[in-house]
Parts: sequence; structure tokens; C-alpha cells
Amino acid sequence: MDTTFTELRKHAKSYFDAVEKGETVRVYRNGKPVAQITPIHVGPPSWKQQSAPLNIKGLSLSQEILHDRSKSA
Repeated sequence: MDTTFTELRKHAKSYFDAVEKGETVRVYRNGKPVAQITPIHVGPPSWKQQSAPLNIKGLSLSQEILHDRSKSA
């Protein structure tokens, strides 16, 4: 959704309602984009969201390091 700075000032509530619903508002001044209002995603970042556990067969990392060290000694 695009708007001018003047329109944003006049109708701020409706634009922030749209942002709250998930829309992004780009604000223009003198025909040039000056700001973008985006929703804030509440909750953990995507990289912290819990997913299925990662199961890797074989030695644990620490066991693998100790194994490599014993080979080179």
C-alpha cells in the first residue's frame, strides 16, 4: 500500500490498522519514497522456532574430534 506523507498524517489510524493486519505501507514525499511501515512479528525469530529435532547418525562432534586427535598423535 502506498501513500503520501500528507495522507498518512490525515489518516494515520487507517494506515496503522492496515499495518496491524499485516500490510506494508510505503510513504512518499515529493514523489520519492521516504519510509516504509511494516508489521512487527511478535514471537521468536524464525531461526529460533522449534522444529523437528535433528538426528544425525554416527559419532558426536566431540567424539569425532577426539578420534581425529588420537589419529594424528
